[in-house]
Amino acid sequence: MKTLIIIPTYNELENLRPLLQEIFSYAPDTDVLIVDDNSPDGTGKQADEIHNENPQVHVLHRAGKLGLGTAYIAGFKYAVAHDYDAAFEMDADFSHDPRYLPDFLKAIEHADLVIGSRYIPGGGTPNWSFLRRLISGGGNIFARFMLRIPVHDCTAGFRCYRRQVLESIDLDTIQSQGYAFQVEMAYRVMQQGFKIVETPIVFMDRRIGKSKMSRKIVIEAFIYVLRARFGKKPPAHTPSRQKSNEQKETSTEVEEIPSVAQKLR
Repeated sequence: MKTLIIIPTYNELENLRPLLQEIFSYAPDTDVLIVDDNSPDGTGKQADEIHNENPQVHVLHRAGKLGLGTAYIAGFKYAVAHDYDAAFEMDADFSHDPRYLPDFLKAIEHADLVIGSRYIPGGGTPNWSFLRRLISGGGNIFARFMLRIPVHDCTAGFRCYRRQVLESIDLDTIQSQGYAFQVEMAYRVMQQGFKIVETPIVFMDRRIGKSKMSRKIVIEAFIYVLRARFGKKPPAHTPSRQKSNEQKETSTEVEEIPSVAQKLR
């Protein structure tokens, strides 16, 4: 399977090289796309240098800080245009541990969307404060209840989508950022009836640099859920390819699978 890991960056100079080294140690055959928002610290320039050293690393430069959601949309379009079978979302700050990549690659062979979940057995957030756990956990419960998304961690950002999923969603109609982007994508996938699998991950705070989470991101997610539940539904989009045989046509199937990385710890 031809896979692409999409990594949005903004001031990740110290993280980028060691992260890529770990990614290729666990998934040596994958490609990586760095989507850099004109980082003042030179992350984009470093990404170009790495591309010259390793052709598996590709780079998209954007004019400025345009948001996480639009960075992933640009990456998804790149994946479809370059005939990748599956595309990952992954943070640049080591919050998403590359050691889980083999779990994702195994799971995506029999699923349409794989979500790295903090809220199923084997997952966790060991170094989070009580307030952050309350906000994240409460937000997930709220989104799941209001939108009836059968996923334990619908705000998770460590994911892998099959190409057919990305082709079935009108990516240009997605406007959300941050947590809301992840909720909206999960909701769209559910509406299309694709098969979703959750695999456990332990989410750690970033090693270097400052967290980009803000009150605005949390509020946007809350407002999106209310609009999606009570507002006008997004237009349907006809898939350009047939769905997999394992998909249900009337409801989304969600499975939990154990993590190989968790078993080895």
